[in-house]
Amino acid sequence: MDIFGEALLDYQNGNYIEDIKTFSSLDEADTIPVPYLFRKYGEMPLIEQKALQLCRGRVLDIGCGAGSHSLYLQEKKLQVTALDSSIGAIETCKQRGVKSTQNCPILEFKNQKFDTLLLLMNGIGIVGKLEFLKTYLTHFKSLLNPNGQILLDSSNIIYMFDTDEDGGYWIPDSKGYYGEVQFTMKYNGEIGKPFSWLYLDYNTLQNAAWENKFECEIVSEGDHYDYLARLTAI
Repeated sequence: MDIFGEALLDYQNGNYIEDIKTFSSLDEADTIPVPYLFRKYGEMPLIEQKALQLCRGRVLDIGCGAGSHSLYLQEKKLQVTALDSSIGAIETCKQRGVKSTQNCPILEFKNQKFDTLLLLMNGIGIVGKLEFLKTYLTHFKSLLNPNGQILLDSSNIIYMFDTDEDGGYWIPDSKGYYGEVQFTMKYNGEIGKPFSWLYLDYNTLQNAAWENKFECEIVSEGDHYDYLARLTAI
């Protein structure tokens, strides 16, 4: 079941009926406004705009969704490949005019090299759980040309937890890393399978980057615990 891709294709083909509903292990119900996934550069958050400005060479747009970032880079004459595990997302990208696409999970994508790996809209969330971050970083390194870079944004969701009397945050003992969240999507009467999504605080990302021989720096910070980071292989 491709909940996300179905919603994208409906919007692309003029059949927009509702937004994607999400339910999380943080007891938060929310929506993903489908039109927002088709936004133009001027409608993107400043962090995303900055990331697109920093892209260079051959670019792999990982978790490309509706292809808005890829289309912008393509217009700027960069050689970009849009990759997503969602069949509907890739079909949407093709219909919107993205020239180079790949429909597969990132860990199955091999034997090509890029100058920039782009993971926006908390694209690093595909890692799912912190224990898998090393596997993904190792794979990312295998896809980079010498002097290549990874550009990713994420958020520190510590603010979503209650504070105690000392000002610290109360995280249930049963929970692992607090940035590991399980989501379920609902769209047009269909409910998808639960999946894990990872939000990384910057210190955790930086430590993992160093352990995997990447330099890591904050390029830009948003207004609500979010940031844009750049990783380059040492």
